Amino acid sequence: MDLVNTFKNMANTLKLAKKSDKEDYMQHLRLVLLGIAAIGTIGFIIQFVFSVFRFG
Repeated sequence: MDLVNTFKNMANTLKLAKKSDKEDYMQHLRLVLLGIAAIGTIGFIIQFVFSVFRFG
């Protein structure tokens, strides 16, 4: 593996990368928070069902 080409590729990638604007950031933040809330809700429901109905 050529180390010089690797660093050139990394530099080109950083040149092409851009900082997202506030609207784009807020949209991603909402999606992430919605996903976390959905997983938490599913986990809570499963725990609640297993605590109310003692299976086994």
